[in-house]
Amino acid sequence: MAMDRTTFETLIPSRFITFTFPNPISGQLIRVAVLDSPAPAADSPRVAAMLVPRHREHDWIFSTLAGHLQLLLASPSISRLILAGGLPAGDQCSPVIYTRSVSADMESYLVKLQGELMPLLLALSPKSFAENVTFEVPFLSYDDNVIRSVLVEKCVGSCVGEMLVEDVEIESTESKREFRRRLRFKRMPNLIQTDVSIVPVVASGILGEVEFRLDLGVLVHPYLAPMVASLCLISSFLEERIRTGFPPKALCIGVGGGALLSFLRTQLGFKVFGVEADANVLSVAERCFGLEVCETIRVVVGDGIDVIEKIGRRFMEGNSGSFDVHEVGNPCFMNDNDPCGTKFDVIMVDLDSSDVNNGVSAPPLDFVRKSVLLSARLALCKFGIFVINVIPPNRSFYETLILEFQEVFHELYEIDAGNGENYVLIATVSPIESSLNVGENAFLMKLKQSISGAYMDSIRKI
Repeated sequence: MAMDRTTFETLIPSRFITFTFPNPISGQLIRVAVLDSPAPAADSPRVAAMLVPRHREHDWIFSTLAGHLQLLLASPSISRLILAGGLPAGDQCSPVIYTRSVSADMESYLVKLQGELMPLLLALSPKSFAENVTFEVPFLSYDDNVIRSVLVEKCVGSCVGEMLVEDVEIESTESKREFRRRLRFKRMPNLIQTDVSIVPVVASGILGEVEFRLDLGVLVHPYLAPMVASLCLISSFLEERIRTGFPPKALCIGVGGGALLSFLRTQLGFKVFGVEADANVLSVAERCFGLEVCETIRVVVGDGIDVIEKIGRRFMEGNSGSFDVHEVGNPCFMNDNDPCGTKFDVIMVDLDSSDVNNGVSAPPLDFVRKSVLLSARLALCKFGIFVINVIPPNRSFYETLILEFQEVFHELYEIDAGNGENYVLIATVSPIESSLNVGENAFLMKLKQSISGAYMDSIRKI
């Protein structure tokens, strides 16, 4: 189908167009995708281009509107982003193995291709840019740490849609090679939902050629270790509970692959209750990520916000007795004569906004409602804490979130995950106090053996 050249002379928010075009060097067809920012055009809009990494044409990051939009939103000043790369294979014949291609010849070819594509890119630029003879479209680069990846499984969830599990080898600063198993959703492909360590069963294992096993004793997702580090604030209280024969209890909103739930149970002795919106995600967690549902890990399908509000209403009505498995939106609660009853020692929330138009952000806007935070406070015991992963889309969102927490909880603390993206907020029901020396606190010693002490040292009171 012929395309009117004037189509690209103006910017139209969120417009997405794809077409094929002969590679100026090889003559083979390439896929060209043009996306305009959802934001209104600036007075001096900017255009940029990106070459899709070789052999990753099929990756949702580059082959879908959602992935393209995430790439554009990662550079807020860009008004139009143009992707150019090989034709992606259909789902039935997508490559199951990707290996990064790095060579001097490849680098030289890419530089030449950028130059040869410049006339096309100028033709795809707004009219005001094309008329400027000195104008050139800059190329953005896509850099991640993936050296090799192997597709483990693709499936579809009733809530999250298409998802995939992949094993990857990543760049490592250590002398040994590093491997991960990851869960990603097509609706937001640039966001890694779950990231766990895997190790080859033989010393010189290569992805796709040898068997790997899960290592659930370490947290590798950037914000999970900081979330767990928050427990040091109430370590004295948790130690007293353990000494009296009552394991601490955690409610985890958002399960994903279950890395956090598994760690809390196996490394720190928690009873864990998880709420996940998609039953198929839970199946993947058990099948691919080692989540073991048992007496000390219970998981249910439900809306995490609804569950918290239902728990809060129950306590507000003064009904704090033991819950059975079918109550409060089907979460599982245990009492076992616990002096804290059915309340939790910690609530941990790991939910992203799931709206690609907002970019990568967490938590969902609905979670900022005061009724949700009040319900969460009611669900916590006297010395409990509320811990939440935050990816602020902007400073205003983060400041508003902080104010909302400060209106409901007694004290608020922060941990910067150090990756330029994630922050962990920790809200307390009561003032933090410690009655045990470090040497007497077996729980704190175990915590420091399980995760880096740097995160505990970096906790800042807001």
